[in-house]
Amino acid sequence: MRRATFLLSKDPVTEHGGDIALSRLMMQLAREAFEVRALCLSKDTAPSPDPDVTRVEKPGVNASLLLKSLHPIRSIVHGRYDVDAFVDAIERSESDVYVAEHSYMAEPFIRSEKYGSPFVINTVNTESQVWKVTRGLIGRIESPRILRDEIRVARKADAVGTYDVEEAEMYRDNGVHDARWIDLTLEPAPRLDLTETAKRLVFMGTRGWPPNQEAFKIALEYWPQISAGIEGAELCIIGAKADGAPDPTYPAGVRDLGFVDDLQEFLGTCRALIAPVATGGGVRVKILDAASKGLPVVGTSAAVGSLGSIFELPTFDDPEEFIAECRRYLLDRNTAVKAGERLYELNSERWEQRAPHTSVASLISASLPGISGSPT
Repeated sequence: MRRATFLLSKDPVTEHGGDIALSRLMMQLAREAFEVRALCLSKDTAPSPDPDVTRVEKPGVNASLLLKSLHPIRSIVHGRYDVDAFVDAIERSESDVYVAEHSYMAEPFIRSEKYGSPFVINTVNTESQVWKVTRGLIGRIESPRILRDEIRVARKADAVGTYDVEEAEMYRDNGVHDARWIDLTLEPAPRLDLTETAKRLVFMGTRGWPPNQEAFKIALEYWPQISAGIEGAELCIIGAKADGAPDPTYPAGVRDLGFVDDLQEFLGTCRALIAPVATGGGVRVKILDAASKGLPVVGTSAAVGSLGSIFELPTFDDPEEFIAECRRYLLDRNTAVKAGERLYELNSERWEQRAPHTSVASLISASLPGISGSPT
């Protein structure tokens, strides 16, 4: 069996978050067609307990990194992940194809002696867009430089996958001919029974990721209008807080739970997931997770992205429409039950038809000599 080696910016054994969760799923699906290994940047310097994972020490942000980021033709993001020790690890590896998870993880591969081997990039998210709208002045300065880097490395890859159809089109418009959407959905979990749910909505997301922190603030802003006149209405917040962010003033009916012991059990007490995301592109693991469990979603187009057509999800970018849809679920349990059943059914059908499995295998195989696949 041919070997595929994934190049990761996070440790798949110890770290959490939407991007690494989907990287683990990508590797799981790839194992059906490839022998899978991973090289990862990790804060843990001990050997990985997983024999298929090789750790490389992840450098911190220091003066040396900041000087390196001043490179006139390299963005801060792409400079940070071009790590000499990671280049060395790539050069010691043996693989039929390399898969960079995140565009910036292509940098050490391109600099290594393995460059010229079959090579795939999964962009994961449009880092340039995230920086543009969430990092203030420095983000607006860096965004064009990051985008230039993203297109540059994509042109050097044999195939490029994205989690968004429009992003794939952007790359093709910029000369990356084999850029395609990765049709990724999660394996069905036990379906939630929403028939006894109280008037409760849930917001999920690790708020250290700027788009999630932004969406969290919007959820708090909308909540007084969502809950107005609805006795017992509740919004529960799940996920780690952003480091250093001050605690906001929580409106009545909002509970910040951080983490819960049994997420599956807790979500079975909620009528819908709300995702008032303003900055989109890339990882949408919250939507995928909700679909795999049969939890209805109230989301913006930035939150739902290309998953809208798969899961028949309407989107609500107008604040008044978003608020009204949230109120509809709080006021009518049967609406939540029916929406959850349909969402679960659609997700299960795609998994049973092996759409995600085929999409991942096709992307990786497209880089190999004599094998091609049509970009979506």
